[in-house]
This record gives sequence, structure tokens and C-alpha cells, in this order.
Amino acid sequence: MTRHTTGTREEWLAARLELLAAEKELTRRSDALARRRQELPWVRIDKEYRFETDDGSASLAALFRGRSQLLVYHFMFGPDYTAGCPSCSAIADGFNGFVAHLANHDVMLWAVSRAPLARLQAFKRRMGWTFPWASSLGGDFNFDFAVSLTEEQQRDGSVEYNYRPQAPLQPGGSGPEVPTRTKRDGPAKGAALTGTDVATYARERPGMSAFGFENGIVYHTYSTFARGLDGLWGMYQWLDRAPNGRNEAGYWLRHHDDYDKGQQSRRA
Repeated sequence: MTRHTTGTREEWLAARLELLAAEKELTRRSDALARRRQELPWVRIDKEYRFETDDGSASLAALFRGRSQLLVYHFMFGPDYTAGCPSCSAIADGFNGFVAHLANHDVMLWAVSRAPLARLQAFKRRMGWTFPWASSLGGDFNFDFAVSLTEEQQRDGSVEYNYRPQAPLQPGGSGPEVPTRTKRDGPAKGAALTGTDVATYARERPGMSAFGFENGIVYHTYSTFARGLDGLWGMYQWLDRAPNGRNEAGYWLRHHDDYDKGQQSRRA
């Protein structure tokens, strides 16, 4: 529980106006950062990535579907998962509402995971989602964009995540590469909710990448990981404005259809 003071309306207003000045400054800084993202150099992609989609096999260029911009959410759903990562699912719960707006603003949004397409489709039906979701199983896409690693990389730590080297996975599943918001109990709970062990769960990571399409060429323009995804997580933007904030004592997230059931896991 967040500790708080009490006061008069006049005291509240004075404090609120002071906070408003700080919020406006943060908004200006956020706008400046957005411009810096857009000013990053574009990197040409020559590798032929293939994906399985609801409409069959597709290239990376085909995912643009006639638009000039593509946003990919790297959704943690590995080949051995029985359900999608609950944290990624919480982010994806917001996709249905704005995917149409993005598509009509020259931007395609896709989720991409390494699980087989049929398993993604089943989980998508369970969650009630309609946004496009592709499988990259069997290809290098997830590995090249630093959101998947092999067992060997996990053992020897020969991998980077969020632009920093990662230590090997430790006995019991601890280690800085475990992609959870709360390290104390997050890895074990995330693994249980996806039907895996901690090591298997941790071989996938969350992230998002942006791509541009110009003169028949695909370019990589931006990627972000870990806390860099906070701005895409609509739920947390609301919690940051609630009286008790995020109020996270441990890993509390569930798939949205599991909260009322009190379940720790559910097989897709």
C-alpha cells in the first residue's frame, strides 16, 4: 500500500500544479525522444525471412500488406509453451482496439512468435484476439532480433538482450536474462503459466521492432526491449495514475480469462 498524506483542496491544488509542470516537461522530453527514434539510420535487411500466417507462408515484406511501416511485437510464445506469456498477453490485450487505426495510418501491426501457427491460432481464439499473428518457427528472425536464444547460448551466456551481454542462466533459473518484471517469483510463475520450466520459458524474450518499406526494400528502423515496452502497455499507464500505482509485491499477472478462476495455469 502506498503511503499518503491528507490535506485541504487548496494544498492538493498547489501540489497538483507543481506536478503538472513536471508532467508537461516529461511530455516535451517524450516528444523529443520520439523524434530521435525517427532519426535513427535505417538498416537494409537482405535476409529472406519467412513466416507462417493465417493466409499461408509470407515474407517480411508481405507482412506490410501494402503499407510503408511495420511494427512487430515479439510475443513470448516458444515452441514448447502451452500458452502465451501472461505479461505479453497483458500487452496484447490492447492490440485489437488500435490495430485498425494503425492500419489506416499506413502502419501494420503484427505479433510474431516461434510457436507453431496452429497453437498461436488456438490461443488467439481463447483470448478473443483478432490482430494478425505470425509464426517464425524454423527461421532466424527471433534469434537475429535478440528475442530468442538457444540452450547453448543460455548455458554459456554468449548472447545479448536489451543491448547488453547477459550472464548464463543459474541453477534454479535465476539470472539477469530471465524476462520478467519481478525477479523474485516472476520466472517460476511465468513458466508455470506457460506450461514450461524456467529455463525453457527464459529462452524467449519480449520486445518490439519497427521496419520501413521503401522502393521494394525492407529496412530495420528501431527495436526496444524490457522496460522499453512500458509505453506500449496500456494497463500500466492506467496503474501509474491510480492511487496506489503499480503496487507490485510479486508477479501478479494472469491470462485475462484466469483471474476469476484463481488458476495458476491453464493448458491451451
